[in-house]
Amino acid sequence: MAKVVKNLIKIGKEPVVILPLKEYKRFLAWQLEREYIDKIVEEGLEEERKGKTESLENFLKREFPALYEKYKKN
Repeated sequence: MAKVVKNLIKIGKEPVVILPLKEYKRFLAWQLEREYIDKIVEEGLEEERKGKTESLENFLKREFPALYEKYKKN
């Protein structure tokens, strides 16, 4: 038996939510982006644990020496 509770249709144990297609597409894009960001963060943390990262200071010194001079003054 279906039961309506606060704009949700409950059939059995799990509630079912019906979204307009536009909202569903936005939700899906947000979910995929979130999963991608989680993966990037996880990879970064793993690289840090393995000692494959460097400080911002060392990076700027090597790649952008002029910018490093400004950074160092602050």
